[in-house]
Amino acid sequence: MQRRRRLDEDRTLLQSLKRRADDISVLIEWAGAGEDVTGDLARALDELQQEVEGAETRKMLAGEHDSANAIVTIHPGAGGTESQDWAEMLLRMYIKWSERKGLRREVIDYQPGEEAGLKSVTFMLSGEYAFGLMSAEAGVHRLVRISPFDQAARRHTSFASVFVWPELAEDEDIEIDEGDLRIDTYRSSGAGGQHVNVTDSAVRITHLPTGIVVSCQNERSQHKNRSQAMKVLKARLYDLKTKEQASKLEQIAGAKKEIGFGSQIRSYVLQPYQMIKDHRTKMEVGDIHRVLDGDLDPFIKTYLLKKASGTLGVPAAGDED
Repeated sequence: MQRRRRLDEDRTLLQSLKRRADDISVLIEWAGAGEDVTGDLARALDELQQEVEGAETRKMLAGEHDSANAIVTIHPGAGGTESQDWAEMLLRMYIKWSERKGLRREVIDYQPGEEAGLKSVTFMLSGEYAFGLMSAEAGVHRLVRISPFDQAARRHTSFASVFVWPELAEDEDIEIDEGDLRIDTYRSSGAGGQHVNVTDSAVRITHLPTGIVVSCQNERSQHKNRSQAMKVLKARLYDLKTKEQASKLEQIAGAKKEIGFGSQIRSYVLQPYQMIKDHRTKMEVGDIHRVLDGDLDPFIKTYLLKKASGTLGVPAAGDED
């Protein structure tokens, strides 16, 4: 059914592109006959370009789970309040981006920082190709700025990690033994009104063989929180299984071909100059505030193009600017 849906989408796209091209041919004929269709022709070309660019991105998202929803976790690095504030800034950036893309958001777990920012957040993005697009953001993000928390106004470097997993289908072959789980309940610490203060509805699940810990406190129902936490655990176990298989293949091949989550993928420099640089694609953008307001598509598209062509780079040691 998924394959049929994708083929139907491809056919609809082909028909739309052909229709736009035919319309443009007619406008060109009218222009040649002396008709003033400059404005209509410009609009038609812009619309065709946008649809072609969207089609290019979609055709690069042909991975097994690229069309799935995305489960995203952001963790601040070392540095206390500085990094926690940076993690909050990244969350805002992805919220703004998801609004631009028309993706639905659902916060699964949110742990606020002591003074500012957040200690950890897990959320789900639902919509067309959410995982395929968001997976381009997985890795370590670095911020350089004059600290708003430093009375001496010194320059600080902060790090935060972004992890992205696909929401797996119910029939995905990931077996979880209930005997391997430790399930704890506690009172939610996030927003939610009086209810979160009097009911142990939040759920924390520990997978004992791997040490993976997931939690959910978004729902008022303990049952729903457990269901959401199990979705996250299933996705993380699948990711772990995939990485182990990839590691074995790398050992056989004798080379590493993919960038791991531990790599620094992008730097955001606010002082002494303003620049965002993606270390994998070497793409640079000077309008940092536009990007922090959610304009991520140029970075994501460039990443997907280079990944598809096999020219994706790995940042060298010390590649910071």
